[in-house]
Amino acid sequence: MRGVNKVILIGNLGKDPELRYLPNGDPVVKFPLATGSRWKDKDGQFQERTDWHNIVAFRRQAEICNEYLKKGSPVYIEGRIQTRSYDDRDGNKRWITEIIARSVMMLGRKGEPGEEIPEEMEEPLTEETKTEDEDLPF
Repeated sequence: MRGVNKVILIGNLGKDPELRYLPNGDPVVKFPLATGSRWKDKDGQFQERTDWHNIVAFRRQAEICNEYLKKGSPVYIEGRIQTRSYDDRDGNKRWITEIIARSVMMLGRKGEPGEEIPEEMEEPLTEETKTEDEDLPF
């Protein structure tokens, strides 16, 4: 049975995007995204929680994110969850969970003075980014 790996997040950037380049020259950008929730506890007091998500975008989408997004920017992200491991400086194995962005929509106000901001950017599917669930008939 095939699975579904899809994430939709709306939140604010925790810091400015960091643009780097892969060995093949493709741009990649990373930034933290904060999402929040609010509820009443059993005593009727409001409680708040902030969750942080590591967002990664590639190619032209990475360049656009780097150019237009900044700390605090409201953004809609659609993508997939990916967990990977790496070795830290001391040789210890570490695990990180990231959201690989397929679609990014900036939620800033239209008509603000300054630059034109593309509202939505979606990474075109390539053989590298295509997953098994994208060829489902529904």
